[in-house]
Amino acid sequence: MAIGVWISLFAYFAIMIGIGIYAMRKASATAEDYMLGGRGLSPKVAALSAGASDMSGWLLLGLPGALYVTGLASAWIGIGLFVGAFINWVIVAPRLREQTVHYGNALTIPAFLANRFPTKALPLRTVSAIVIVVFFAVYTSSGLVAGGKLFESAFAGIFNFGGLSDYGVGIVITLGVVLAYTVVGGFLAVSMTDFVQGCIMMLALVIMPAVVLFGEGGGGLGQASETLNSVDPTLLSWTEGLTLVGWLSAVAWGLGYFGQPHIIVRFMAIRTVHEVSVARNIGMSWMAISLIGAISLGVFGRAYAIRNGMDVADPETIFIILADLLFHPLITGFLYAALLAAVMSTISSQLLVASSSLTEDFYRLFLRKEASDKECVNIGRACVVAVGLVAAVIASDPNSQVLALVSNAWAGFGAAFGPLIILGLMWSRTNGAGALAGLIVGAGTVMVWISMGWNGSFMGGPGVYEIIPGFIAAFIAIVVVSMATNDAGEYQHIER
Repeated sequence: MAIGVWISLFAYFAIMIGIGIYAMRKASATAEDYMLGGRGLSPKVAALSAGASDMSGWLLLGLPGALYVTGLASAWIGIGLFVGAFINWVIVAPRLREQTVHYGNALTIPAFLANRFPTKALPLRTVSAIVIVVFFAVYTSSGLVAGGKLFESAFAGIFNFGGLSDYGVGIVITLGVVLAYTVVGGFLAVSMTDFVQGCIMMLALVIMPAVVLFGEGGGGLGQASETLNSVDPTLLSWTEGLTLVGWLSAVAWGLGYFGQPHIIVRFMAIRTVHEVSVARNIGMSWMAISLIGAISLGVFGRAYAIRNGMDVADPETIFIILADLLFHPLITGFLYAALLAAVMSTISSQLLVASSSLTEDFYRLFLRKEASDKECVNIGRACVVAVGLVAAVIASDPNSQVLALVSNAWAGFGAAFGPLIILGLMWSRTNGAGALAGLIVGAGTVMVWISMGWNGSFMGGPGVYEIIPGFIAAFIAIVVVSMATNDAGEYQHIER
């Protein structure tokens, strides 16, 4: 492995840990500081933090891998995500920022739900915290799988020591660096590192497709299209071979945004409601550039591989293979850092949200109601480590697929929290009984759907993405149960 790669990687690791130390000195005095950065994020930091914590390793591994295999038909996932993210910024962001403060200055999503629906406060807080911890353990593991795949593909044979494979060492190093800055710096460290990581990810997704298309061996857009058409003309078709169910399952990814705690918590931390629109414009611009880059990488990366006789055993590693093949070692190290940035930005956000729920919604609620802020900060740090270790165990299987793990967790959160967040913020008739019913029905439907294998094959036909039945069932449950039970007057009108 060239020394230039190590220089870039170690510089990246040092910057991330340095940001964590800086943040520790700035914002870890109180629970609000540690878990929400004192609600003082600027629009640009909030925007890129939401985007970087959203995209994770699937943006550079899972999505390009899917497009490498199926062609442009898989791009509908990105389109669905873009539309969902935009609606999330418009509908959820300003209302959540305003109402989380209005309803008792809630620091976590479970706490907000408990304050919004006081008649079912305890069960709502408990069930939602359980859903967060369970699904985040799975979600976080997908990021660690991505880190493991990077080390397994890029550093083959270098790290085989102490009984750990390259894949295992990748998991250990990825988790170790994330824990270092998350534990010490909390939400501010996570958000500041997300901003830097978001910039790195976007730059990588501009550079890589450009070099693949126009660099040596690329041949340009015309040559790439000709190569793909000679292998399989459907690779450049948006609809060829795509069923209605398949299209719905792809675009339905956008439904998940409304219920992702690690994303919507950024809305709670923006400095003011008035700055949400500025953050939205920055965040959507970043997302558009990044998604176009990832889609181009998957499609044209396959054209490059075909033209140059490359054997790509795992399509999800096309970014890693091309980074090693096409660039100077210093740039290769930067591109590896971009992948780690995608992975770490999401892992750190997920660990912090899960630990916040464990601290605020279990420890402070059931074990130590009188716990001081300093005690809660320390418990939160311990919970970050605990959830990270559980995720590492789940990720230990090197055959795990990044996109599959992400899709399961994304659906679980989207169905459990999405309808509840939307209706809780926008429909005054939503009550505690309806909220609890929606939460349980959404999460339960997703789990049953996955366990029955209906996301792979449904009624003899193609699989239906589990977020679709989960989201619909939860939405119906909230409306039906709320209308069938008494309005307890839980909604509080906010004067503007």
